[in-house]
Order: sequence, then C-alpha cells, then structure tokens
Amino acid sequence: MKRQQKSLKRGGIKLEASIVFFCLAITLHNLEEAIWLPKWSQQVSKFQKPVTTSEFHFAVIVITALAYLSAFIYMNFPDFQLGKWLFIGFLSSMVLNAIFPHLLATIATKTYAPGLITGLLLNIPINSFILYQMFQQGVMTWRELIVSTVVVGPCLIALIPLLFWGGRQLSPFSHHA
Repeated sequence: MKRQQKSLKRGGIKLEASIVFFCLAITLHNLEEAIWLPKWSQQVSKFQKPVTTSEFHFAVIVITALAYLSAFIYMNFPDFQLGKWLFIGFLSSMVLNAIFPHLLATIATKTYAPGLITGLLLNIPINSFILYQMFQQGVMTWRELIVSTVVVGPCLIALIPLLFWGGRQLSPFSHHA
C-alpha cells in the first residue's frame, strides 16, 4: 500500500514533527484550563456553566487522550481516511476553540477566560501550520477540512457535558442520587 503522507519539509519542519507540536500545544492548553477554568466557571456567565474540578479534569483528560489518539492514528496510518479526518477535525476545532469561546468569553465577561493565551499563542499558529503543511503536501483538500471541522467540532462539544457527567460519577466527593 502506497503511503499517502509524504515526508517533505515545509518551512524546515516535517509534518510528522509538527504533529508532536500539536500534542504539546493541546496539552499545555488543557493544563491551563484544568488549573484555572473550574474556579473561573463559578462566576455567572452564559459562556460556561459552573463545573467542579473533578468534572473538568475528567473531561479534559479524555479530550486530551482523544487528541493524542487522533494524532497517533494519523501518523501511523495516514491512509486510514477516518483517522485523518478525525485529526483534521481536532486541528481545526482547536483553532476555532481559541476564538469561540475563549476570546469571546474574555471580551464579553471582561475577565480572562482560561485557555485564551495558549489558544492564541499555541493552538492557532501550530494547528494552522499543520493544516497548511497538509495542504502543501497534498494530503488534505478544502472539502476534507470543512467536513472534518463541521463533524468533529460539534461531536467534541456534545461530548463535553457527557464527560462532565462522567467526572461527577467518578468523583468521590459527588453525591450520587
């Protein structure tokens, strides 16, 4: 089977190496959120319902693991279309996540929304660069980017409340009905 992914250098960095930076960026972003978002969420806001530390930590660990899994699948099985689309969807969703909700929440609430700095300084440039590389190397089309974003983004958004629920169920401090 012919490997679709090429190891061409663009800007001096191989696509495979860039994927490692995706993992680093999402990890740092999610760590920033894990440290400060639960407390920030306790303020009255239409952008974030209050969430406990255990709920959020469980959700962010699972989301981070799914991001790593998407990167692993794409790096090791680049011809597996579903894996590629999942990875593209994660990349684009994290670019959008820096703006919606982080930047908008910061502006609307006039308070710093945890995740904004890492979203703007890491997720947007790194993920945009990877998407650019994928276009340049001919391994992604505009249609794949749009469809992946439209499918993966809403799936991740829908998964978050389920993961918060899972965090509540696993927390030794929550009261189960």
